[in-house]
Amino acid sequence: MRIGLLGTGPWAHMVYAPVLSAHDGLDLVGVWGRRPQAAKELAEAHGAQAYDDVDALLADVDAVAVALPPDVQADLAVRAARAGCHLLLDKPVATKPAGARAVVQAVAEARVASVVFFTTRFLSDTGAWIDRQADAGGWFTAHAQWLGSVFADSGDSPFATPWRAEKGALWDVGPHALSVLLPILGDVRRVSAAARGRGGTVHLVLDHAGGASSTLTLSLTAPSAASGADLEIRGEAGTFRLPESSEDAATALGRAADALIATARSGRPHPCDAAFGLRVTEILADAEALLPADAD
Repeated sequence: MRIGLLGTGPWAHMVYAPVLSAHDGLDLVGVWGRRPQAAKELAEAHGAQAYDDVDALLADVDAVAVALPPDVQADLAVRAARAGCHLLLDKPVATKPAGARAVVQAVAEARVASVVFFTTRFLSDTGAWIDRQADAGGWFTAHAQWLGSVFADSGDSPFATPWRAEKGALWDVGPHALSVLLPILGDVRRVSAAARGRGGTVHLVLDHAGGASSTLTLSLTAPSAASGADLEIRGEAGTFRLPESSEDAATALGRAADALIATARSGRPHPCDAAFGLRVTEILADAEALLPADAD
């Protein structure tokens, strides 16, 4: 599958370009970015061509991977789908439901495949754990904590990007938590409560379709020593915690690329497709509407 990369930021440099260029089932044809010089440097480092015109790149490939801020991603994903390209998207698909909905519509109309890279779902140990808990059922409640330190300590993280500073933990790590909770507890019927804490930390209470409830604590300003992800579920089968993965994001992205190739061949939607990405965006938008003004 001939694939293009849209984006030249830290995630593109550290994960996307190395994985796509090394993947046996992909041919990384080109790179486009909003900074042409950065696109040139990234493309040269991975044996690809830099494109100044995004439409020219779309015409030369079968698929695109997008490593851009979510609302930039949504517009380009629509454009790529209309050009007949399969989509490997990052999370969140967009920060506005209308943007994510436009992506879903474009995918359906063009009959292209879509996979959204929810990292935890594509790690083998955590992915298998999620499947087992979804099959077990009978869940009563869950608590998820996704605590990043992007804007804590020295503040020099390469991921301290403008869109994360603007949209915060709700939109950056919230999709990770929801990607685990939704397949296990079911869709969210209602965001029951939303509150802000120290340093932009967000606390949510969710009411799920199966009758279970969940609470989420999301932050990008946790001290490094307190950062990390943790999820616990309780129900008829007992109490279980999301296992720590021995794999990294690059391994997970390779599996997401495998999933895109398989979905394009079979025509069967993937569980983490653009429609699932839309649902995550809708839930987060509902939560955002309930949040009070910043506590800081």
